[in-house]
Amino acid sequence: MSESKKQPIVGGQAVIEGVMMRGKDGIATAVRKKDGEINVDFEQYIPLNKRNKILSLPIIRGFMTYIDSLIVGVKILNKSADIFEDDGDDTSNEKPSKFDLFIEKHFKDNYKEIIVGVSLVVSLILTLGVFYLLPNIITNAFTKIGLTNSIILNIIESVIRVSILVGYMSIISIQKDVKRLFRYHGAEHKTIFCYENDEKLTVENARKYTTLHPRCGTSFIFVVFFVSLVVYLFLGWQHGIMRIVSRLLLLPIISGISYELIRLMATNNNVFLKAIAFPGLMFQKITTKEPSDDMLEVAIAALKKAEGIEYEDDNNETIKDELREAL
Repeated sequence: MSESKKQPIVGGQAVIEGVMMRGKDGIATAVRKKDGEINVDFEQYIPLNKRNKILSLPIIRGFMTYIDSLIVGVKILNKSADIFEDDGDDTSNEKPSKFDLFIEKHFKDNYKEIIVGVSLVVSLILTLGVFYLLPNIITNAFTKIGLTNSIILNIIESVIRVSILVGYMSIISIQKDVKRLFRYHGAEHKTIFCYENDEKLTVENARKYTTLHPRCGTSFIFVVFFVSLVVYLFLGWQHGIMRIVSRLLLLPIISGISYELIRLMATNNNVFLKAIAFPGLMFQKITTKEPSDDMLEVAIAALKKAEGIEYEDDNNETIKDELREAL
């Protein structure tokens, strides 16, 4: 293993039967099709936080990165499902839903973008409702029995929020399809670790690494919860709608601070940052699983494409990415 490590610029996401990687060349999504072939889709992409100097400022860049991840994540998930299902068989009897037909009729060529947009909005509403409004409403019920200490109320709210998240993820992790998604999540992490440690991207090299990565979106969620608790402590426990509105308005700042902490965790190992990172890493024991070798192959194909990597094999012949000509 090389002593020097690469800068933590690569990110990724598990998708349907594959992995998406963000690299210096753009976004690459590798999906294992039903016939066993690895399909690699690539697109050049400039993140939102790099399109303007203001958007790249600390704190602001964190919130923009969060929004960008949501948009790209939903889009890539839909694309991976299309790639996996597209096996060249046009005999499927599955009919599109009325909603799909309505969107396609009225928005024609833009209907896929509309569906992605609707999915994103619905996801945001559900996330805010389940992980922010619901814990707040439940916690407020404690004030009805005489509990007025704002510190205790904020801690209770955070515990409820974490409990809902852990409970939900634990339940869905039982499902077969979700288990496979989590295994691809593990493949993504192992591959990124291998790359960050300056090793050649091979299944053998990637296999030995852990599935728990400090820059994972899972860890980001827990850092957001931690920062939320600290920030909300300064607000006390406000009454009614003001309490809910203030929490929603502070989310951009909280996500921005959390992003900066995640960046520090990638380059610093002090005790304070390790303590903040620990819950997220433990939670990844639910959201990541040990991948098979063929899953690692998919993750490696995505990362090599995203970073524009070419290697030489033992016979000194250049191994070129099969889809490089598409660029």
